[in-house]
Amino acid sequence: MKITVLTMCPESFESFRESHIVKRAAALGAASFEVVDIRDFAEGSFRAVCDSPFGGGRGLLLRAEPVYKALEVALAGERKTGDSGQPAPENVPGAVAGHGEENAADAGTGEEIAAAAGTRVVFLMPGGRTFSQGIAREYAGLSHLVLVCGHYEGFDWRVLKHADERLSVGDYILTGGELPAMTVADAVLRLLPGCLKEGSAEEESFEQGLLEYPQYTQPAVWRGEPVPEVLLSGDHGKVAAWRRAEARRVTEAYRPDLLEGPRNGRSGPAGETAEETLGGLAGETAKQTPEIPSDGGSAG
Repeated sequence: MKITVLTMCPESFESFRESHIVKRAAALGAASFEVVDIRDFAEGSFRAVCDSPFGGGRGLLLRAEPVYKALEVALAGERKTGDSGQPAPENVPGAVAGHGEENAADAGTGEEIAAAAGTRVVFLMPGGRTFSQGIAREYAGLSHLVLVCGHYEGFDWRVLKHADERLSVGDYILTGGELPAMTVADAVLRLLPGCLKEGSAEEESFEQGLLEYPQYTQPAVWRGEPVPEVLLSGDHGKVAAWRRAEARRVTEAYRPDLLEGPRNGRSGPAGETAEETLGGLAGETAKQTPEIPSDGGSAG
């Protein structure tokens, strides 16, 4: 797999490229990671990639041409340019319904980039579908993922017709798309074969539509609080049952919304919800676990 990031702030990725998951993926031959500087494709001595919006308003927009040229280089040898227009949504794996028509309406005339199998161009912006573990698994099956980072007030709307999809990491605003790009790349790389210990990802939060069960390490008793007895029993069946029950209990306390719908991109027996799968285990071993604090917590 190859992950390419288009950005006007390539220096933001210097430490990320040296991170364990990126270097491990490269060492295993599972993935490569490259950064393309959009400024390299801007005209003039100042390499200006942004300008004021027509019609007035505050802020700046990324110009369409430097982004387009950077995209052409990133996709060299993988895509062909023609006048056939954006592929229909059903021809783009994982595309949002109606997304192709929207792009076509925005496109007007001009040269467009036709999609190639196994390659996905993703523009990171607030108006996209919200990133999730299910989308990370979807991207992990690609041969080439191109992440285009927005900045300032976003993109000249005309360049968006070259996106296979638009993606958001949440309902909040950041200075640019660099942090979202790192988030997406990290989530995808760790799902590639060999990047994690086999089976490790399957029990993590969101993989089964639930948060992960509580975990403990040495010492067995910390400041008077012991590890749940079942984890010291050596009975793997009881440990597995406890973990399933506790995953549901933690999810119910912190993220009850996850219990309301189908699993995150995966389904259990007969496609039941996470609550249906684990409903009979809720009180099985809850007495062995300390109470969940009432002031909330973070999901990871």
